Parts: sequence; structure tokens; C-alpha cells
Amino acid sequence: MSANDSATDTTNSDTTNSDTTNYREHPERYRIGRGEEGVMNIEPYKSELLPHWRFKNPEVAEASADKIWALFQQYLDDDDFVGADMARKYLQMGWTRARRYAKHKSGRKYDPDTGKELPHDEDPEKAEAAAIFYDKYQQAKADERYQQLKARHKERYES
Repeated sequence: MSANDSATDTTNSDTTNSDTTNYREHPERYRIGRGEEGVMNIEPYKSELLPHWRFKNPEVAEASADKIWALFQQYLDDDDFVGADMARKYLQMGWTRARRYAKHKSGRKYDPDTGKELPHDEDPEKAEAAAIFYDKYQQAKADERYQQLKARHKERYES
């Protein structure tokens, strides 16, 4: 994934400071947003998580998801909701991107000339990689400590 992909959307951050804000120091500027918003611009978490995000095959995906899960747990232990939310988003992104490559070997979902969806060309290895990330993503989303920190963040900064 390049820095030009749609994941660079800044809608879940304070866009006036999105390039320089340290969200660990300023969690009040973080907005939860939807889906995978912010994964490529919320620092220092991008720099901590992105190097571990891989889904080439099930073995690589397992190691990647385990490392991101460990970081998710560490962020929770540190009472760092923004970090935990970003780790959850990387797990979600591992699932969605691996699913895209499972369905479309090129990674392209749509024909660039016609805009129509390309036919599925199922890759069982990428599908297994996606399932690995999906399991961890679901665990993260349902984690009780994560839910508590999320509610506290919303109450403090988004109400």
C-alpha cells in the first residue's frame, strides 16, 4: 500500500495539524472515525505499527497479526486508547486488504477502463491470511478494556 492510497484520509484527525501532531501526547485531537481512517497519518502509531503489517501468506500474516495484537495489548496496558484503536485498525486493514488480494490477485477490484468490478480469482493463501487478521480484529473490537477506553475517549473528547 502506498502513501497515496485512500487510507491516507485525514478525516479522523485534527486536519490542521495532521502532519505534525503527536497523538500520544495529544489524544484530545484524535477522532475515532470509521473503518481504517487515519492509519497512514496518525503518529507515532503509524511508525510503530506499519513496519509489522504484512499479509503475503498465512505464515507472514500470523506473525504480523500476533505482533500487532501484542502492541494492541501493550497500548491497553498503557491506558493508550489512540494506540489501541490504531492497532485495531491495522488488524482490520490486514483483513480487508488480504481479502481484496484473495479475490483479485492484482489487488485491483475494478477495471481501470470500464470501472466495472473485475471477476474474482480466489487465492486460498490470501483468504487464509485474511481469516487470521479477521479473528484478531474481532477480538480487538470486542475486548472489554478497549471498549472501556473507547467510551472514556468519546466522553472526554468527542461529546
